[in-house]
Amino acid sequence: MSKKIALRKKGHLNISLRENVQGGISSGFEDVLLIHQALPETNRSDIDLSTKMFGRSLDAPLVLESMTGGVPEAMKLNRLLAECAEKYGLAIGVGSQRAAIERPIFAKTYSVVRDVAPNTLVFANLGAPQFASGYGIEEASVAVDMIKADALVIHANPLQESIQIEGETSFKGALPKIEEVARALRVPVIIKETGSGMSREVASQIEKVGAKGIDVAGAGGTSWAAVEYFRALQGGHRIQQQLGKIFRNWGIPTCASLVEVSRSTCLTVISSGGLRSGLDVAKSIALGAAAGGFALPVLKAAKRGSRYLNELIEILIEELRTTMFLVGARNIDDLRNVPLVLTGNTAYWLNERGYSTRDFANRRIPA
Repeated sequence: MSKKIALRKKGHLNISLRENVQGGISSGFEDVLLIHQALPETNRSDIDLSTKMFGRSLDAPLVLESMTGGVPEAMKLNRLLAECAEKYGLAIGVGSQRAAIERPIFAKTYSVVRDVAPNTLVFANLGAPQFASGYGIEEASVAVDMIKADALVIHANPLQESIQIEGETSFKGALPKIEEVARALRVPVIIKETGSGMSREVASQIEKVGAKGIDVAGAGGTSWAAVEYFRALQGGHRIQQQLGKIFRNWGIPTCASLVEVSRSTCLTVISSGGLRSGLDVAKSIALGAAAGGFALPVLKAAKRGSRYLNELIEILIEELRTTMFLVGARNIDDLRNVPLVLTGNTAYWLNERGYSTRDFANRRIPA
């Protein structure tokens, strides 16, 4: 089983780097219009990007999203990503650690992250289907201890599992098991989607069982239906190919999901799914996120080498700083309160779901 998992992970990595796996719908950032301030009453050089999340200080509210591990090729990538996170004071997650739970020889492909990033906010990672099928506190603790993690991400991926050739679609019982783990584990638990977003209904359930955070991972970024489509294409699995085509654009767009989750819970919310710039991070925080997460752009940069990865991060940071300057936000708390206008499909979605988009337009930054 563990060898098959490793081969699957290698396939996911190669397809993500080689094929067009972007979803065909928008994450909604073009619908979020921040209000320009011609007299910002601050100096750009004085803007403070630092924040705190899950007990760790970050120099900038950026997350290098859970991506890889469990295969030899992943070790180099995880090392590069972790070195970058440590250098710039960012958060980082690893890919699902199931491969190392079942075959400990793979643990080093994950533990390298903490080895080179001792001061970084690090997220461990396991899948909801595994908890529904028998995983519990023991496996959660092993995953956390393996990389000395500050929190455990439990990823929910029903769409991917439905299309994956080897998909595990037994999710019944996952919530009670998540509650058991969240109450017992010494670090906070975060629930993460994988490209289809979170609704307010599910977010409320997550909060009730004791999780401390949600990574919305909305539609508009990498489509795991598309990734599994390409795997099915390689293997000649026609039914999975068709499912991948039909459900490539399934899900709640990131911006709509972000508002639903942040307005319905008191959880720490990470915005991911189609973020491509520091401007998108700023918009995410203005909509209620604590930080913005990047996966595919970071993975592609890391594959080219540390120079390209570091350059990407520096660009993202300067884009975020510039946006904050232009809206008069001196720090991340200010950014959470800047006025904005919601338009297009995002405004339509939220209005249909009962949210007043005018609330965002009438906000004021505290003096």
